[in-house]
Amino acid sequence: MKCKFYFGLLVLLVFSLSCTLSGKPTIIDSYINDIGALEVYFCPQEDCEGRLVGFIDSAQISIHCALFEIGLPSVQSKLLEKAELIEVEIITDEQYLKKFNHSFVKPDSWGLMHNKFCIIDGKKVSSGSMNPTINDAHKNNNNLLLVKSPVLAGNYEREFQEMWGGVFKKGEAVLHPKIILNDMPMENYFCPDDHCINQVVEAISQAKQSVYFMTFSFTSREIANALLLAKERGVILKGVMEASQISQYSMYELLKFQGTDVLKDKNKKNMHHKVFIIDNETVVTGSFNPTEGGNKRNDENVLIINDKAVAEKFLDEFSAVYG
Repeated sequence: MKCKFYFGLLVLLVFSLSCTLSGKPTIIDSYINDIGALEVYFCPQEDCEGRLVGFIDSAQISIHCALFEIGLPSVQSKLLEKAELIEVEIITDEQYLKKFNHSFVKPDSWGLMHNKFCIIDGKKVSSGSMNPTINDAHKNNNNLLLVKSPVLAGNYEREFQEMWGGVFKKGEAVLHPKIILNDMPMENYFCPDDHCINQVVEAISQAKQSVYFMTFSFTSREIANALLLAKERGVILKGVMEASQISQYSMYELLKFQGTDVLKDKNKKNMHHKVFIIDNETVVTGSFNPTEGGNKRNDENVLIINDKAVAEKFLDEFSAVYG
């Protein structure tokens, strides 16, 4: 009996090892393992335009982009150049279709298609807060993420295909919300499919030491409440909000009234980040502003990255924006 048991155990071990060595993703504790790389850039101080153009130019098979607005001539030219050689499919928000209206470009139907992502060859994806426009690349505070990850790219491709097929502001939940890229845990969600507000609230609820945030538009009472609950637990809060977006609907006055260290930004243009940095090791970013509109009426994406090195880069950006 013991021999049979050990033989079976050996077969199982060899099978598991062969799956890992085959290069195919493995699932551990609801996370799916993947191998790749993550690059982070900040605009306008880093060459976000050049990085994005180079990323698009690297495509050999296909380019699928969902971009709220496409205003950079260099990006427009590169997409047109690539469309002569490989498959290029672009979705943009209807109000900006006239800026880049070609046979391979489709508009959304209603609400905002507010994403800023491109999938390259089904293996790499760009995300973050930067629209490919002159202001966002060269004047506004933004972040740009370039990620090599077939699993993450697969999530974005699935979302893209829903929209390309005419399904906006709804759809299936994300297939692989939890990924370990190399040794870096990360989460990926889409709005409104995956209830992005809930995901941000959950991330903030885990805070034990600090939450620093940079937000363009912030009107979500649920997320504001999550921050204030964290403050009651002794968590340090610091934030910067875009001055032009502070209105009667903004959470700025509520947070300020409750003693939160929150400032209006000083950029003469826009502070366009949608970022929460939690305990100096977790970063929430993407296209999603903490608003009800972003949660329910827009097509958006969120990345939650658990990595101290990435968080340190965002903390440096926060320090520069906070002043």
